[in-house]
Amino acid sequence: MTYRSPMAMSTRYLVVNGVPRAGEVPPISTFLESVSGAYTTTRTDVNATLLLFWDRHLSRLSDSVRLLAGSRPDLLGLVRPRAEFSPAVEPLVSVSLRTGLELALAKRRMAEREDELAITTLVRSREDDEEGIDVYLHLGFYVPPVFGLGGAHLAVAGRGRDVAMAKYSDWARMRKGLEKMRPPLATELLLTNDGDRILEGSVTNFFVVCRKMINQSRDEPSSDQQKKCMLEVQTAPISDGVLPGVIRQLVIEVCSSIGIPLREIAPSWSDREHWEEAFVTSSLRLVQHVETIQAPSSCEELHLQMWKEVSWIMMKFEGAGHVTAQIQREVTERARSSGYEIRDVC
Repeated sequence: MTYRSPMAMSTRYLVVNGVPRAGEVPPISTFLESVSGAYTTTRTDVNATLLLFWDRHLSRLSDSVRLLAGSRPDLLGLVRPRAEFSPAVEPLVSVSLRTGLELALAKRRMAEREDELAITTLVRSREDDEEGIDVYLHLGFYVPPVFGLGGAHLAVAGRGRDVAMAKYSDWARMRKGLEKMRPPLATELLLTNDGDRILEGSVTNFFVVCRKMINQSRDEPSSDQQKKCMLEVQTAPISDGVLPGVIRQLVIEVCSSIGIPLREIAPSWSDREHWEEAFVTSSLRLVQHVETIQAPSSCEELHLQMWKEVSWIMMKFEGAGHVTAQIQREVTERARSSGYEIRDVC
């Protein structure tokens, strides 16, 4: 049996502008709370041989930098708005990525680990030169959940984020204020501005599979084939103020290509009796089915401070549904077919 020391089991790496940072590296949640900037997170797959959707993540990272520079420069480390701030992110990130992957993969081989790697790239304005940027790359071992086991348990608990089109690390601090509203066993918090239309999760995008309206009524189908044709996937549109997640967009593309009806409309909690399935997406989880959703019995209770003060209504789902499973298979297949070979990156 191979001995794995506690240090080997918890190793994380931080690379700053291509140079490994010495000393103990904090967990990603702590790191994001301590450094302001635009960021994106992805992971490896297939025994750490593939890097998932790297081009999409780089594109969103650049978009986030541009949006924050013009509208919320403080979230990027800038002292004033910079409408023309568009540094060359990709070449600087690539240097840190190569260094980080070489370090982490070498440690992974030495420890004989089979984990994947979670990789977070953060970009912020350079303190001593506002024309430049600093690039932080955080890597850590990650075990992806097995689809169909351990579904998500969600709770509606807070308002939507500001500057939702950009992904920024200050949100990690902001969402801590929602934690007091997290009921026991809830694994993710859902955001809503009116207590009814659900926007997204605090770190995920949210989808439901809903029975479609037919002739102004919701008919009960008489066969599985009819039932499949009467279902549609719903998720809040970007215009409602949700993060344009990489996997969110992929789900939209998958549904379009395989003929699953999808409508970009915020799922309505008051319409939940017509929900057949629900799932959340993120670049780490890809697609995870939902087991339960809890929501306050009235929108006024969203303003309370503690989950114990709230009277909750719970909805349960029976495992991963057919539509969710089909989408998950397609997303996983596309993730692997379009993944970047690690050996090409390094």
